[in-house]
Amino acid sequence: MQVGDLSAPSVAVRRQSGQPHELRRFLLRRILTLIVTLWLASMLVFVVLNILPGKPAQVILGTQATPSSVAALTAKLGLNRPLVDQYLHWIHGLITFNLGNSYISAQPIAPVIGAALAVTGPLVLAGLLVGLVIAIPLGITSALKHTRRSGIILSGLAQIGIAVPNFVLGILFIIVFAVDLKVLPASGFTTWSTSVTGALESLVLPAIALGLVEGAILARYIRASVIEVLRADYLRTARAKGLRPNQALVRHGLRNASIPVLTVFGLELSGLIIGAVVIEAVFTLPGLGSLLLSSVANRDLITVQDIVMLVASTVLVVNTVVDILYRVIDPRMGLRS
Repeated sequence: MQVGDLSAPSVAVRRQSGQPHELRRFLLRRILTLIVTLWLASMLVFVVLNILPGKPAQVILGTQATPSSVAALTAKLGLNRPLVDQYLHWIHGLITFNLGNSYISAQPIAPVIGAALAVTGPLVLAGLLVGLVIAIPLGITSALKHTRRSGIILSGLAQIGIAVPNFVLGILFIIVFAVDLKVLPASGFTTWSTSVTGALESLVLPAIALGLVEGAILARYIRASVIEVLRADYLRTARAKGLRPNQALVRHGLRNASIPVLTVFGLELSGLIIGAVVIEAVFTLPGLGSLLLSSVANRDLITVQDIVMLVASTVLVVNTVVDILYRVIDPRMGLRS
């Protein structure tokens, strides 16, 4: 048997399971699951936020407001209707991209969230890029050299990265690069319309602080997954056929090693979104996290609901894409499911 035949069983299974109708059924099943999960998530978000103590109208009018004025504002906001009606009205707004008006400012919420996303979206993507740039070479190299001193040192660096919280890194970066060296801004955000270069400079330190920790976590999973693949029988056979460890890993191991890493990657993306909330507070960025915190403090429930549902939808969609990538990388997983 030639070295190239090592992946023959996978190819055969792929041909067997790669029928167009099976792929359509798989995609349809995943999409239906996503829709049901989004619906359940919307119910959970709505119920949890609406059973919290405290009335938004009371917060808006202050502690000196009379019960009649609080009742009048509650009726004006539509919060005196049955919860089922409020839920259906909110869901209809989400489906039609009408996110409603803020309880506090009475302004449409969609433009406010859009402006915040112009900060948080690039921040999360840049943090993800920083994490991948660090994790992939660090994880693979530390796995290939895990029995050597260099591999142990790289693994130790990854552990240090995991142990340091991202907000500590953010404060450290501010002291070094903004206060001492004065090469990058310490806080605030220059809007994209004002200066693209200024906006990018505003995100450099937050993105590195956000991505370093996530990259260290992902590197540990990549290392463990690659080491497991390196010890597999089929990779030993490939090396016995004359391939060097790097060649055997690239030709036959990376596909299998990437499957568990994909699972962690989906979870880490959720962690990036949550971590962005903290990083935005450290660098005083006007992103989605800052908007969420101010909305919670002001009891602006409709804005909080929209933001939480947006984040939940993003996480669920990402996990669905990860499931589909499982099927692309290893068609046998589709047969098992």
